[in-house]
Amino acid sequence: MLEIEIKDINNNAVGKLELPEEVFGLEARKDILHAVVVNYLANQRQGTHATKTRGLVRGGGKKPWKQKHTGRARHGSSRSPLWRGGGTTFGPQPRDYSYKVNKKLRRLALRTALSVKFSSNELVVIDDLKLERPKSADIVKILNNLNLLLSSKILIVLPDKDDNVVLSARNIVGVDVVRAMDLNTYDVLNHGMVLMTSGAITAVKGINGDERPVLDN
Repeated sequence: MLEIEIKDINNNAVGKLELPEEVFGLEARKDILHAVVVNYLANQRQGTHATKTRGLVRGGGKKPWKQKHTGRARHGSSRSPLWRGGGTTFGPQPRDYSYKVNKKLRRLALRTALSVKFSSNELVVIDDLKLERPKSADIVKILNNLNLLLSSKILIVLPDKDDNVVLSARNIVGVDVVRAMDLNTYDVLNHGMVLMTSGAITAVKGINGDERPVLDN
């Protein structure tokens, strides 16, 4: 078993927590991380891009000039892709970019990402994170106490949704809040530091089995 120090919001050590090696002690596999991150980004694409073909561009019903004896090329419509203002040939059309990745691979990638953060000293665990009211200054003070504001992006992982924390952090650039059950590989790797409560650590211990739902993205 691995161990990590638990701190309070004032950066004082309050104990140690055992971490399962099958979740936080895996070897980095770039191929797995790459495959799952690319899948996640592809699934986020809306695919609503569209261009107009010559049949969709308004106008162009009249033949520009007669077929013969003008000395010019034969044209049947001013909305041809050859003309300025005409349609687009083989332009992008709405499509679905999403595709599925094996559930075991997604879970392995998430465990690998957490292992990378732990081995790189980019994982901080605190005993609890509670706010009496939504106030961004309180979150800034806590992050400053934990020496996390030097990081460009911080991911706060909670065991359950806490509106006070979410509302306090949403106006701080580079700080995101997520529930443990919604944790995914992309979010873990896309942030420089990961701040988790001890309750969130307990929640993610089950990602090695089938008893805990995992985000499908």
